[in-house]
Amino acid sequence: MDLSQFYGTESWHRYSPVLFHNVLLTDGAKYVAEEAGAYWLMDVISSHLRAVSKAGDTFGVALLTKEGVNRPGAVFSLQDDVPATTVYATQEIEYTDFPLDEIKFYVSYDGENWVILLPSEY
Repeated sequence: MDLSQFYGTESWHRYSPVLFHNVLLTDGAKYVAEEAGAYWLMDVISSHLRAVSKAGDTFGVALLTKEGVNRPGAVFSLQDDVPATTVYATQEIEYTDFPLDEIKFYVSYDGENWVILLPSEY
């Protein structure tokens, strides 16, 4: 999966008008969701955004890190930066066939919507 093609974004895509009505995906985040079959990852990120809001913050870093070759799981974390001084949420993912060993997204609140984006789109 080649993510080097994403610098900025041309469009914002409403992620889930029913479940996560205030979450938008950039072109790069939507590409990852579609190409890697990772809409589940957008669900995970979206479901933890409230923790960032509760902390009074408007920016976070979402990381998914696979556990290893012989271990099918991964660890998700949502934190304030890398290295994290505040961890808003963590979640164990029991199984994933996500194609990358690690991926990072930024989440940013614009006052009305949360935007999930690749770091190169920031």
